[in-house]
Amino acid sequence: MRITNPSHRVYLATGATDLRASIDGLSLKVSHAFNLDPFDTSYFVFCNRSKNKLKILVWEHNGFWLYYKRVDKGRFFWPDTSRGTATISLSGRELNWI
Repeated sequence: MRITNPSHRVYLATGATDLRASIDGLSLKVSHAFNLDPFDTSYFVFCNRSKNKLKILVWEHNGFWLYYKRVDKGRFFWPDTSRGTATISLSGRELNWI
């Protein structure tokens, strides 16, 4: 997945997220745990405990997109919650590096 519009904000959920959650569960996490609006054009990125799967939630026009990626070898380098924040903001370019 490539972010072509650099004005879109990207938020990484620090720590592990239960990726059994679907669109409704992840959008509730965005609104209640992060105090952000899931209906803006930001990308919300979540990673599982094993750090080999990602889900990206984004609102577009009249519905949500839910992107899912699993790597066969290796793991994603993912920030933990030791920074004291629930999310970390990235640029679209930095997300494309993931």
